[in-house]
Amino acid sequence: MDFKKLALQVTKIIDETPIADIHTHIYSEAFGDLLLWGIDELLTYHYLVAELFRYKPELDYEVYWSMPKQKQAELVWDELFVKNSPISESARGVVTVIDALGLDVSNKDLNKLRRYFAEIPLSQYIDKVFQLSNVKYVITTNDPFDAQEQLVWDKGANTDSRFKAALRIDGLFDPNCFANKNKALGTEFLKRWIEKIKPVYMAASLPPDFNIEDGGTKAKMILECILPAAREYNMPFAMMIGVKRAINPALRLAGDGVGKANVDTIAKLARDWPDVKFMVTMLSRENQHELCVTSRKFKNILVFGCWWFLNNPSIIREITTERIESLGLTMIPQHSDARVLDQLIYKWRHFRKIIAEVLTEKYFDLTNTGWPITEADIKRDVNRILGGQLL
Repeated sequence: MDFKKLALQVTKIIDETPIADIHTHIYSEAFGDLLLWGIDELLTYHYLVAELFRYKPELDYEVYWSMPKQKQAELVWDELFVKNSPISESARGVVTVIDALGLDVSNKDLNKLRRYFAEIPLSQYIDKVFQLSNVKYVITTNDPFDAQEQLVWDKGANTDSRFKAALRIDGLFDPNCFANKNKALGTEFLKRWIEKIKPVYMAASLPPDFNIEDGGTKAKMILECILPAAREYNMPFAMMIGVKRAINPALRLAGDGVGKANVDTIAKLARDWPDVKFMVTMLSRENQHELCVTSRKFKNILVFGCWWFLNNPSIIREITTERIESLGLTMIPQHSDARVLDQLIYKWRHFRKIIAEVLTEKYFDLTNTGWPITEADIKRDVNRILGGQLL
């Protein structure tokens, strides 16, 4: 088969396949100002905030944080987009969004961009973002310990089927949490929220030194409360492992770092709880090969996404290729982790290009051995890894 023809076919199928974005921090309109959107939110996203201080090291952290959001956005725009070329992945993503919306950025007029977002109704903009990103639904990270979210859920919450729930249970790990004093109350709390929001899975973010055998608060809560609930409700438990919180507290949300985790913990959990499905993503590039090998050994481990600091094209390409070579189509190659609605556009446009290139190479290798690859084969495979079938 001709490589260029194959590449065009694979790209077309991937572009036309609706995405199931399995991990985001995007809320439906019902959640009010928890839903972040628009140019100022894009520019003040913590990836770009961290970058700003590299371009402008003389800027005092507290001076920046004391500014109104509009002023923060203007500073980021001036430093990262006007005085310098926006070639980092996060900055390029903003430009991708602007271009996808059909807005003229040639004169670099931020106020002109702002007028577009000020004039479009939010409900119309939500529809536009889903259409431009070709996302059929997102799974939102819902925190039962957040008072604002609790109020919305108590009123009946989300009615938009494009937004599905994931139950974020990090709050149970707080040593002061009621559940650490009474595991029965913790289990009751989990069950109540599972039944209230009907989550696709439960999820927790864990540090690189997480060890299920250390007898600590996290280990006890997972073993005595979370996993029994996961088993009872036949619900996956997603672990996002490797973040070092606040290595630079002055940067606030932008101040987190990354560390190498212990994959042996994942193997032990999968071995000891064979009837529970574990969704796993790790933040350190150095963990990816061992995670792939471990996942090959346990049918109840589902590797997913290139998370946070891994969301750079060079790293995504490497990891996606490695996973396909080790796990075939039994993994979910990406999720957006978007916190701003608009990020769905650039994260999926950038990733579709990468997955198309990786799959084209693999299909081409197969055709060179005489193995036939049909359009139906490609559609089936792409829908499997991007359409949510593996959940």
